Amino acid sequence: MAIGVALTVLVVGLMFASGLSRGKTAKRKYIVWGTTIILIIAPFFSWVVSVLYAISQEEGFAGVALMMLLFPFFFLVGLVTMLLGVFKKESTNKSI
Repeated sequence: MAIGVALTVLVVGLMFASGLSRGKTAKRKYIVWGTTIILIIAPFFSWVVSVLYAISQEEGFAGVALMMLLFPFFFLVGLVTMLLGVFKKESTNKSI
């Protein structure tokens, strides 16, 4: 049941982020997807993967260790993505 809730939150969050970034500039897309990775993908995806791994290995500590590796990795990926969007310069097309 809990895994289903986490997967539902993941799917709804990805659909929401996709809707927010559709038709926007690259700068806005980086910011939206970076925030989505930090707030939705990092915690929920790392939790689902680590719980499934812990169940398959029948060892809870292995799941906790995997979560301790996955969450900071995805968080840093999201932070870098968001910062790319924040500091990205808008391209100006100066054709005369």
